[in-house]
Amino acid sequence: MRRITKQDYFKSFKNQSYVEQLQRIERKFESFHNEATNATEMTIYGIIGNSWYEDSVSASDVDNALKGVTGDIIINLNSPGGDAADGIAIYNRLEKHKAEHKAKIKIRVDGWACSAASLFPLAADETIMGLGSMLMIHEASTVVWGTKRDMRKEAGVLEKLEEGIIDIYMTKATVSREEIRRMVDEETWFSAQEALDMGFATSTGSSSTKDSEITQLRTQLAAIQNEFEQLKNQSQKEDPNPAPVATGTRIFF
Repeated sequence: MRRITKQDYFKSFKNQSYVEQLQRIERKFESFHNEATNATEMTIYGIIGNSWYEDSVSASDVDNALKGVTGDIIINLNSPGGDAADGIAIYNRLEKHKAEHKAKIKIRVDGWACSAASLFPLAADETIMGLGSMLMIHEASTVVWGTKRDMRKEAGVLEKLEEGIIDIYMTKATVSREEIRRMVDEETWFSAQEALDMGFATSTGSSSTKDSEITQLRTQLAAIQNEFEQLKNQSQKEDPNPAPVATGTRIFF
C-alpha cells in the first residue's frame, strides 16, 4: 500500500461537484479557553489527519488542545474530511472528555462536515448546521499496490473499518443500520435540514427554538422506533418460532 495523497483523496469522491470548493478550505486550528465560563472554543478548518503535515488538523492537535481542559467544548467546524483513523480518534477523544469531566460539547458546522469530519457531530450534545452547510458520509478508501492477496487483505480491512464507522453513526441515526450502510456505499450528501432529520444535528441556523424542539422530539421518537424494530428483529433471530404477537406497531407524532 502506498501513501495516499491529497489528490487521491479528492478523486475518491463519487460526486465531484464540490471538490473544487472543498480543496480551497484553508487549514485553521485555534483553541481559546474562557476562564470566566471554563469553556474552550476550538476552530477546526481544513483536512483531518497528519498525512499532509501543515495542511491538516490531526488528532494530536486536538488532544494537545484538550490537555488541562475540564469544561465545556465549542467547536467551529469546516472540513472536507481526510484520514479515517484521525477522525475516529478525535471522536473518541471528545467522548472521553465528556465522560471524564461531565462536560457538554457543542459543534457549529460553518460550512462542511465531510467524511472523517462527519464523525465529530456524533460526539456532540448539540450540533448546529449553519445556513447552507452540508454533511457527507461515504465509503472508506485507500490506494493499494501489490498482489491479489494484498488487494483482498486491504478490502477486508476497509470493510471492518466501515463497520466501526457505521457503529458511530448509529449512536445518533434515526434510520436502520442497513439504510446507513446503503448511504455510506452510495456517498450521501445531507443538507442542513436533512442532517437534522437524520439525527446527525440538533438544529439548523434557520431553526426557531420551537421548531428545533419539535424536530428534536420527532428525531427522538424516530430513534426509539428504530431501536424497537432492531430489538424485535434480534428477538426473532434468537427465537425462530416466537409466540404470536400483535403486529403493525408504529409511533406517530
